[in-house]
Amino acid sequence: MSSHILLDLKNVSKVFGSNHVLKQIDLQIERGKFITFLGPSGCGKTTLLRSIAGFYTIDEGEIKIDGQLVNDLPPYKRGTPMVFQEYALFPHMTVFDNVAYGLDIQKRPEAEIQDRVKSAMAKVKLTGLEERYPHEMSGGQQQRVAMARALVMNSPIILLDEPLSNLDAKLREEVRVELRSIQQELGLTVIYVTHDQLEALSMSDHIVVFNKGAIDQYGTPHDIYYKPRTPYVADFIGTTNFVDAVVRDFANGKATVEYGTSKRTASVTIDEAVTSGEKVLLSIRPESMRINATNAGEFIVSGFVKSSMFLGEKERYFILDDDMKEWIVDAYDIGLTRYQGNVTISAADDKIHLIKIS
Repeated sequence: MSSHILLDLKNVSKVFGSNHVLKQIDLQIERGKFITFLGPSGCGKTTLLRSIAGFYTIDEGEIKIDGQLVNDLPPYKRGTPMVFQEYALFPHMTVFDNVAYGLDIQKRPEAEIQDRVKSAMAKVKLTGLEERYPHEMSGGQQQRVAMARALVMNSPIILLDEPLSNLDAKLREEVRVELRSIQQELGLTVIYVTHDQLEALSMSDHIVVFNKGAIDQYGTPHDIYYKPRTPYVADFIGTTNFVDAVVRDFANGKATVEYGTSKRTASVTIDEAVTSGEKVLLSIRPESMRINATNAGEFIVSGFVKSSMFLGEKERYFILDDDMKEWIVDAYDIGLTRYQGNVTISAADDKIHLIKIS
């Protein structure tokens, strides 16, 4: 195994009763990366996180941390501190004692505890608040205490289970930036669980998209967003226009595809081979389309503005084409311009992503 790989999961499965929660998960995570497990409730992301931490015993497979098989190790011997959604702070303990708790359990020397707690608290900007109690702190400060308690263990990997879900929107954004900054500054390996797509896209080096106990895609935020491998990933991450199309030709990594009764065509770059006559799905993001601004060779559709919605930085249009398919198109920075009636919508070929469905 490469020395760059910190966490290695092979064929990991977990069953609760008749519910197969994790299905043969294979995943390798490099050290020093911010990895997000993303998916809706019940998809298996938190179960996998807790299995890595040792709170659940897996039914099949291997979990290796830094090359060591940890399947039979209890949580406190795995070096995988977890920051929980509800922070799990002890209300009767001061901030200092909360942060020092794991070191106390290990019976570390008092001088070492003092140094490590002070260092951890400085990293999350809590210096001077050591004697406060959790109830005397804001939600954001409590979240930082929970993070300091994980950092103080000097572990190679930190697990975070939806730690921002109890914060309001503005504070979430602030703490999100802080968490990413701490991770990069200290070179930590972080695994972060969320169902929030924006959170995943804005914070992660790589995203693992879960679907019913399995991994649908593992990739960078840009790949997950612009090059989804499955309809599920394309639909779950943001908004997209799905287009049923047929392949007419494939050569040199480019597929010519055809859509609709008027047989509009587009040339789409694709990594894997497709065959003539094969039915495929195209994914085109609303922000990748333009209204009444066509260029030669682009994918072009005529339509009628059914309705629109003003969203501040953009106007979202719902447009019906000749086949009565509804398209979502986002127009940015258009001032007081409003499109009505008959329009053309278009997308450059490199903004169209082909998804195999067979």
